[in-house]
Amino acid sequence: MTQPLVEIDGVSKRFGDFVAVERMDLDISEGEFLAIMGSSGCGKTTTLRMLAGLDAPSEGEIRLNGERINELRTWDRDTPLVWQNLALFPFLNVRENVEFGLRMRGIASAERRARANKWLERLGIEEFAERNISQLSGGQRQRVALARSLVIEPPMLLLDEPLSALDANLKVRMQSVLTHLQKEIGITFVYVTHSHSEAFAMADRVVIMSRGNVEQIGTPQEIYRNPRNRFVAEFIGGKNIVPGHVTAVEPEGAVIAESEHGRFRARSSSARSVAVGEPVTICIGADHIRFSDDSADCANTLECRVIGEEFVGSMITFYLETETGLELQLQRAYADTEVGTLVDGSRVRVQWDSDSALILQEQ
Repeated sequence: MTQPLVEIDGVSKRFGDFVAVERMDLDISEGEFLAIMGSSGCGKTTTLRMLAGLDAPSEGEIRLNGERINELRTWDRDTPLVWQNLALFPFLNVRENVEFGLRMRGIASAERRARANKWLERLGIEEFAERNISQLSGGQRQRVALARSLVIEPPMLLLDEPLSALDANLKVRMQSVLTHLQKEIGITFVYVTHSHSEAFAMADRVVIMSRGNVEQIGTPQEIYRNPRNRFVAEFIGGKNIVPGHVTAVEPEGAVIAESEHGRFRARSSSARSVAVGEPVTICIGADHIRFSDDSADCANTLECRVIGEEFVGSMITFYLETETGLELQLQRAYADTEVGTLVDGSRVRVQWDSDSALILQEQ
């Protein structure tokens, strides 16, 4: 088996009595684009800082290419960090910023210039080589920060919410730049972000963290379609959550769950079987619920009224409420919606397939 580039083995980080990261176990493969997500204070940036050598683990071991790096100084690791504020030097021009890491390594002037020019050209900013940093746009500064980190040819690049200050259109363009660049040069990216769209659009795998703990690791598709628990389902959004308890488990594995809002049929998201009487959470994606005007038999059916709608580009989300007070979201393509036919207060019947409903075990 190929050894991972990075091994995080039982790593914890405490600041006094506060536990920022709790016994993390994570392998990162060579050439992987890994995104770490979570709300503020979950430990994602602390994890990045431990990889960069800015914070030392309180327990456990971090290995790079099989070698322990817990005590290795930041400048000896070759794990550069692109900061959220980019941290470019305002007293240096663009080329000098890119050359900085090479100068600190004692690289000769001619080679520094040649390598810096190569990366300026690669990132499409060679025409700005002599400009002051203050004369650049946000996207151009972002590219300078990337060039400065990549010019030293590290095995891994760490990125701490590098696109957060960019406007929406530029953010999408920079996502494409980062993705293509990472695949082209083949180095490992570890990317911290709050944004679901960034992580899901770019990463090979996503790590979801909460209060210092890893809640789930998987591909974007796995996490979105099969959240492990209620926290993950609510954090990624677009999910309807119904608490209940198991009343039956059918031979083929389907689970019957009862709630104050009705009786539903679903499938378990866990390899471990659920037991009758066990408290569970029923999770249904907003895009898996559909309107139904007929009386066709369905294991999962509810009568609702429309209480609002939200139009976002090509998608529209309807907000619904049942007589028992359960609020649901139903999402569909705007092109498939007859605009104006459903207004606030409209009575509707909704359904969803059993395979589209997940049983999440309570934490």
